[in-house]
Order: sequence, then C-alpha cells, then structure tokens
Amino acid sequence: MTETKIAVVTGAGSGIGRAVALELAACGWSLALAGRRAEALAQTAELAGSADVLCVPTDVADPAGVSALFAAAVSRFGRLDLLFNNAGTFGPGGVPLDELSYEAWRQVVEVNLNGAFLCAQGAFRQFKAQSPQGGRIINNGSISAHVPRPMSVAYTTTKHAITGLTKSLSLDGRPYRIAASQIDIGNAATDMTSRMQSGILQANGELAPEPVMDVADVARQIRFMAELPLEANVQFATVMATNMPYIGRG
Repeated sequence: MTETKIAVVTGAGSGIGRAVALELAACGWSLALAGRRAEALAQTAELAGSADVLCVPTDVADPAGVSALFAAAVSRFGRLDLLFNNAGTFGPGGVPLDELSYEAWRQVVEVNLNGAFLCAQGAFRQFKAQSPQGGRIINNGSISAHVPRPMSVAYTTTKHAITGLTKSLSLDGRPYRIAASQIDIGNAATDMTSRMQSGILQANGELAPEPVMDVADVARQIRFMAELPLEANVQFATVMATNMPYIGRG
C-alpha cells in the first residue's frame, strides 16, 4: 500500500477480531481496537508490535459509546478506511426455544444486531463526511446466516438480519463510495468454538465433534477483501473448515 490505511475493528480483544487486527497490523494498517475488556484490547495491541494502535473500550450496544469510539478514531488518525464489524455473542447454548428467556434473547439482539447497526452507522457517517469520501464495511455474518444450529434461535435470527443490514449498506452507500460486504465464517478455531472439537449438538440430536480451521486463514481472507479498491467488492464470502457439516447440514 502506498499510504497507511485506518481500520476500526470491534470485538478485537480475542478470537477472530484479534486475528484480523494482527493481520492488518502486520500489513501496515493503523488500528482502532474496540471491545468491552480493556485488558484484552491491550494484549492485542501488544501483539501488534510496532503498529499504530488505539484501544477504545466500547460496549457496541451503547449508542454513546459507539459515537465516542468513532470520534476517538478520527481524532487520532484523521479519517477511516475500514470497519470490521465483528463484535458478537452466541448467547446461552442448549436452551430450547420455548424456554429461552426474553432477557437472554434481548442481550443477543443488543450486541449482534443493534451493536452491528450502531457501528455500521458510525462508519457510514464518517465515510460520507470525509474527503475523499468513501470506505468499506465488512460485517461478520456466520454460517448461521444461512442455516441454524439446534437451539440457537437468537443467534441465528440476528445473523440472518446481518445479511439485510449488509445489503442495505451496500445500496445506500453507492452514492458515497461506501462498499459493504459480509463474511460468513464456519468453525474457525477460537475460544468461542472450542467445544466443536469435543462434541456439539447436531440436527439429528446427536453430539459429534466437528473439524475446525486456523483463524489466521479467516484473517487473510478479510485482509484481501479490505485491500480491494473501492471500485471492487466481495459482496459475500464464506470461509469454513472444509469438512464441517454445512453442505448437507440437517
């Protein structure tokens, strides 16, 4: 790259968010890292070495917190080029739909959907206002944006909604050189997916281990999407462990 690019990465304290932050940092990006845990963000920043990194502890479901995140990023770096809209939660696993509390449902919706909207809106506003205009939003969807796992109604519903958010961002961003895309990830090896290798509930009611892939492979795909010129866009991408039960799930 001929000039330093600036990215906001949410959920950057662990898992996919951390892996993407480190991949971008290694390739010369400057980063604003967002997440709920200041200590985890600091660890990501330390792993990023000499990269220019700003840590902004943020609850993405809080409108004021999200506004402060983007204000801090622009104050530090002057502009933005990318939002990796990644923060999310699975919620309580193994709870039958009829027993899921409204509070548990609401907490997943607040983070996965409302938080994704708030961050996308903050990036959109900045991309539209800056000169030159434009930027890119990459939303973290999921295999569950296509097909559910058993007893995952809140997570699955929010991830289906992310697809609608991505499409609306793509359409509404056209006049302002704002590109939006979605990456659907299946079984990247992180703390969130550790149970995959020991056994997870399948559609037939059995528990079975599932293969996982290196999270670094996901990060490389996101960097490829991020570094395209704004005249090109990977609208949707699916990156998954080759033999996971997705094709043929159910």
